[in-house]
Amino acid sequence: MADPYVRPDVRLFLDYLNALPGPKSHEAGPVEARNMMRAGCHVADVPAGELAVVRDLSCPGPGGDIPLRLYDARGKREPGPLFLFMHGGGFVLGDLDTHEPFCAEMARELDMPVLAVDYRLAPEHPWPAGIEDSIAAARWAAASPEALGREVTGLVTCGDSAGGNFAIIVTLALRDEPAAVPVLVQWPIYPAADPGKGYPSYEDFCEGHFLTGEGMDWFEQCYAADEKDWRYAPLVKSQAGMPPTLVVTASLDPIRDQGRAYAAACVAAGVPTVFREAEGNIHGFINLRKAVPSSVGDIAGCVAALKLLLSEARAK
Repeated sequence: MADPYVRPDVRLFLDYLNALPGPKSHEAGPVEARNMMRAGCHVADVPAGELAVVRDLSCPGPGGDIPLRLYDARGKREPGPLFLFMHGGGFVLGDLDTHEPFCAEMARELDMPVLAVDYRLAPEHPWPAGIEDSIAAARWAAASPEALGREVTGLVTCGDSAGGNFAIIVTLALRDEPAAVPVLVQWPIYPAADPGKGYPSYEDFCEGHFLTGEGMDWFEQCYAADEKDWRYAPLVKSQAGMPPTLVVTASLDPIRDQGRAYAAACVAAGVPTVFREAEGNIHGFINLRKAVPSSVGDIAGCVAALKLLLSEARAK
């Protein structure tokens, strides 16, 4: 493979990251690795900024109450769609705080309430606990519960990495057994869309590009999923009948080709699909707007595409 294009700000960040002393996440164990991710977000991402509503709430789930967080740029609003977000972190890391800046930005940019899901994490709660929580949260939100304080007319499902895997699976679940309102658009961000299958990008970028092969192996061991089950490997199901889809990948990402494969499967199934790739960028860029400032442009491009898909979906 010829040397891939690496943006200057990405190169600086990778040089800094790869020179850091101390254990990596997979060496530190889940509890310390979660602390490391929270601390890193404060260094690498921008502040969440001001919103009219940032409110913690919960909904019933299969393993107990599921923590949620509602973001809205408006204190009150007319009936409309809700953006349902499921964070990344390899099914092991991440929480409501690690992705708060992104959720707050989406609430402002889309002028839409955002509901973030704090699903159960492996290894304490292996597969399928997290995805069951996410499906339950989607069905709860679709029913416009009083606790939400918003009348929901449709969902926009979104997530990054492991959360991208969840966004696709939640949308499949609601396609096959509809909720109170439909999923209008889905937006998987550098998704783990075809886990367990080897792709060239894994070999090309599994070392020195933020997300590593050893780290991914550890995530899979913790999650302990059934690789043949659609609730882990959504491409075992046809994507026909899925809503308009925006897929974004990063060109230097070891799971880049999983996202490419998912976009291709959507196109083959006749799903209106927009595919974008952040050339020269790395996995995790939605949380790296301070460390990798060019990521702001990648997110802005996705938001513009999402608005177009959403406007077309709502016009039907």
